[in-house]
Formats: sequence, structure tokens, C-alpha cells
Amino acid sequence: MPISRRKVIARLGAVSALALLPRAAFAKYPERPIRLIVPFPPGGGVDLTARLLAEPLGKELGQTIIVENKGGAGGLIGVETMSRSAPDGYTLAVTGVSSMSAGPHLRGDKLPFNPVAFSHITRLVRMPLILAVRNDLTARTLPEFMALAQKTEIRWASGGIGTSQHLGGELFAQMSGLKMAHVPYRGTGPALNDLAAGVVDAYFGDPATLGIIKGGKARAMAVTSAERWPLLPDTPALREAVPGYEAWNWYGLDGPPGIAAPIVARLAETVRKVMDEPATRKKYDDNGLHPATLSHDDYVAFIKRDSEVWGKVIRTGNIKPED
Repeated sequence: MPISRRKVIARLGAVSALALLPRAAFAKYPERPIRLIVPFPPGGGVDLTARLLAEPLGKELGQTIIVENKGGAGGLIGVETMSRSAPDGYTLAVTGVSSMSAGPHLRGDKLPFNPVAFSHITRLVRMPLILAVRNDLTARTLPEFMALAQKTEIRWASGGIGTSQHLGGELFAQMSGLKMAHVPYRGTGPALNDLAAGVVDAYFGDPATLGIIKGGKARAMAVTSAERWPLLPDTPALREAVPGYEAWNWYGLDGPPGIAAPIVARLAETVRKVMDEPATRKKYDDNGLHPATLSHDDYVAFIKRDSEVWGKVIRTGNIKPED
């Protein structure tokens, strides 16, 4: 539910008190473990992004980074938990399209937090989505998939309503004119399990989908980047069948409103340093999660642009939030 007026006033008081402290007061940050909330179940790209970051970031900061999965409502429950936390830099969350770009358009005043007010630290990674299909689907090529979707209803899965997976698939449906049945799940892991089991026909997924593709449990049909993706060089881009189509997924790092600027700066600087290390960067790239950190101002501007893109898709598709 929305944050109460009393809690807002109390939080503003705490933020004001923090703002009065001298910079030196934050010099010892962090002095205890940091909680990093993943707003989706284990097994997806958001989870992997956090876990690849936790060890090197903790080592650089001199504290343990505790990754906590708290899924539900397309990622909103975990982000809401972060938003209600003390603005002291000890509770952060991995954010993305569902919480930062799509949430305000889907839920409006009913969104239980204001993403604009968050302490924006940095974007972490940027990557295309993968259109994967069940192994026994009769379509073997992208043109065959398009032809099949014109004759038979395709049941396609996503990690939840308002996620980048859902909106990437919806944009494809809008631009192609194909009528496909969306099947939302509570995260990538459950959706991947049902794709591998043949419960759904297709899945617009994050790079975690690479695992079941390489394991022979599903097939890559297309990617959502403008060009073919080096990790799946033989897989066409959807733009080859739908001119002008392009969609990107991303994850960022944010904290509750009011974290002191020196702490935000320390976190941003340290995250960028860690993700620029060759060994860490390689682990991300190998998993299809390409490091793409941004300065604070550039991150804020990026979120605004991304929100405009997905807001249009939501309005065009008359997409409603989950009950």
C-alpha cells in the first residue's frame, strides 16, 4: 500500500538530519554489512547481476554484501521494501524497467513509492532480450515463427506484467500486428521452467535464458537488439522481420530517498571501479549482462527517456497492472 503521511514526515525528518551532518561523518561508511535486495526470485538476470557484483563490491568496500531475494508484483514488492528503509546506505536494490520506467505508467498514484525520489546510484548493465521457443515448436526460423503466429495463437511468457520482458514482447506484438497470448510469471526462473517443459510456446527473456538454450532445453528464435548479438551470432534480430523494432533491458542500483550525497558518491564510484575490472567485466559479458555504468546525471536522464518509451507501449496496449 502507499506510504502513509506520518511515515513520509518521519522520513523527511531523518533525511534533513542526515543532510546537516558534515562530510567527515560519512568517512567510515560502510561500517556493517549492506543489504542488496533483488526484487525477483532466484534464477534470473536480476539475481545474477546482484550476485556477480556482491563479492567484488564487498571486497572493495570492506563489508559483506548480503543479497536478498524478495520477488512479486513484477519486481515492485522488493523495491518497495528498499524504499521504506532508512536512508543510510545499508539497504539498496537492483532496479529496472518494471520499477523505474513502467511502474509510474501502470499504477500512477497507486505506486507504493516514487522512483524519481530515489537515491540513484548508477545503471549497472544493459542487454537485449531473447525470444526463445519450446523445442518442439514447429517453427524453426523467424519467418516460420511469424507465419505460425498469424495462423495459431502463440502463448508467450514473461517474468511479470510491466517487466522489460513483457513490454519487449508487447512492443513486438504492436509493431508486427500479431495476436499472441501473454502469460505472466512471478520472475524469470518459473517462466524458464515452464518454457523448458513446453507449457508455453515462447518466452521473451533476459540473458538467463542462455542457460536453457545452451543446455538444449529451448531454442533461440530472435534477439531484440538492432543488430545480431555476438553471444548468439546465428540468431536474427527481430528487426530483420519487423523493421524499426528494438528493445533493451537494463538493471540499475538505487537506494531509498535521502541517502547522503557522500555515500551515494562512494557507492557509485566503487561500483564503477569494480565493474571496470577485467575479471568482473568478463563474468558479466559471458552471461550476456554487459556493464554499462552511468554518472548520476546521465542515469537520471536515461531513466526519463526509458520511461517515455515504455509509457507509450503501455498506453497503446492499454496494459493494466496485476491484481
